[in-house]
Amino acid sequence: MAISPGRDAAFSCQKSALSESLRTKKFPLTEEEIFYMNCRAAYLTVFKSSLENIISKEQLYLALQHAGRNPSQKTINKYWTPQTAKLNFDDFCIILRKEKPTSKAELLKSFKQLDVNDDGCILHADLYKLLTKRGEKMTREEVNAVTSLADVNADGKFDYIKFCKLYVTTNEQCLKTTVEKLEVDSKLRRQQFGNHIEEPPERDPSSVPKPSPRIIRKTEQETFSNKGDTRSSSLATTRKFKTSISFTITMGANSNRNSKLTEPNSIKEWQCVQSKGCFFLEEDGEIISHQYRMQIAQRSMVYLTIKPLNLSQVEGKPSPWLSIDTALYILKENESQANLQLMCFTELRNREVFGWTGELGPGIYWLIPSTTGCRLRKEIKPVTEEAQLVYRDETGELFLTKEFRSTLSDIFEVIDLDGNGLLSLEEYNFFELRTSGEKCDEDAWAVCRDNFDTKKNELTRQGFMDLNLMEANDREGDPRDLWVTLHSMGYNKALELTEACPFVIDIYADKCKPRIKAVHMEACSGQLEKAICKSVLNKGDARVMDGYENIIVHTYKRDTWITSVIENKSDNKVIIHINNELSKNCVNNRGLNIFAVEVAPKSTMVCQHVMPVNERQEWIYYCVYSLIS
Repeated sequence: MAISPGRDAAFSCQKSALSESLRTKKFPLTEEEIFYMNCRAAYLTVFKSSLENIISKEQLYLALQHAGRNPSQKTINKYWTPQTAKLNFDDFCIILRKEKPTSKAELLKSFKQLDVNDDGCILHADLYKLLTKRGEKMTREEVNAVTSLADVNADGKFDYIKFCKLYVTTNEQCLKTTVEKLEVDSKLRRQQFGNHIEEPPERDPSSVPKPSPRIIRKTEQETFSNKGDTRSSSLATTRKFKTSISFTITMGANSNRNSKLTEPNSIKEWQCVQSKGCFFLEEDGEIISHQYRMQIAQRSMVYLTIKPLNLSQVEGKPSPWLSIDTALYILKENESQANLQLMCFTELRNREVFGWTGELGPGIYWLIPSTTGCRLRKEIKPVTEEAQLVYRDETGELFLTKEFRSTLSDIFEVIDLDGNGLLSLEEYNFFELRTSGEKCDEDAWAVCRDNFDTKKNELTRQGFMDLNLMEANDREGDPRDLWVTLHSMGYNKALELTEACPFVIDIYADKCKPRIKAVHMEACSGQLEKAICKSVLNKGDARVMDGYENIIVHTYKRDTWITSVIENKSDNKVIIHINNELSKNCVNNRGLNIFAVEVAPKSTMVCQHVMPVNERQEWIYYCVYSLIS
């Protein structure tokens, strides 16, 4: 687990809470092991076993509190949606990775911005504005709970220095108490899940035994050495498995050289439409993207492609988004939007372009873009120098810097979905929903049209630039709100596009002109998950778990990635332990070489996507799936 140089007080407390027990060990725990011990300690404070599920918001809130977090209602709602029925221990660990403890220094810095008198206090009215309008917005009830704390409020003022101390101390004490409870309770300490154990056995650090694929046997206790995952230390864990099966797939270097995707010979005579879109990486690691409706008027041969959008690039610097995989799933609408039938997906490739050619009948189709998440992931490397967005000339007039104008021009390219060089209200609202969560209505658009350069009732590139300059002037040159926009669009502090991947979709048809319209910008789940599962079940290789014919692992190999789906036909949920540690030159979308998943009764789920770290080298996918008893 990567820890920033300025690691916060809460993390320091986690280590100090364990220091006494660590001194008795021959080999001290790593930061990754400490993290999982804290996860388990918090979980087992609420549940009897780490195999139990979280089944309510209240349980999730309580477990997070025991882990030293103090989540807002918005944070809880982010992980417990109306569709959520339960979360397991793996889900809980993922949440804790994303919801880092807030340090005292970070809190003080945030509050100090509103301390106009520099006396350590903030007026309640200003505090309300800060907490409900910026960042992760709190509800009125949550703010009232803060302003009603007797120890830190007096005469309509909030003493944020006292509050920060109280906040951090309370979270640290909560976590410390939880870990101490685990330390003294030997029964709890033996509870294990996944690939992480609380007490690693003594080992020679210079020689960790490499497991052989031959050691996997049914109904025996298995020992795996987590050697290949740089995110965790060399751990050993012992689990009771009912059965195991393994897969080995060797992929050659540059396996995409033999391009299979070719344009139809007569494509120049076909009618074409194009639309752009973007994959955005959320704070919790979820990926959202535009989704589209396509209309075909009559039966036609159709050629569809999707590829990363080629924006302006800095010479000598790699463009991260260009290496991100893209795919497109085509589903036909039958009677209603809820009843969608998977027709095809873009499984053929020519370099960065993925495509499909075939015949489609007349009707309405949904186009759902997809990326595996193997390469579009949170940026780990910290940015050392923040780019300048605005400056003033010798007269004091405010201007946008050349670098910021270039970035805004690229953003314009991304949100100009139809590529006509203008922004319609509909296109602009996709941008507004992404960056502010609100739409621009017709009246506001009329004001925008009156004040900024437009053409045919659409905003020009210059008008978009001037709109951002006006926002900078409204804030008197304070770039914070401009940075909110940039971060929402996937840019880091160096104005590098690292957490988004813009793409372009081209559709050709020989008998009619297709029509395409961006309808939603949603999480890449739901219908997409069903579509991926169905495509893998249709095209992939199936292996039945020995002795458990109702549990099937499906594996589908493409030129550049491998997808596995687990199908559970039984009437009971199953927990599958997945071990990728012997894979070489591979990365998966889960970010861990060893993990466990729970598959509900009578259901299928995408287990993992795996891609090569370096496509120019051979990569070997070796994965063991074990049914946990």
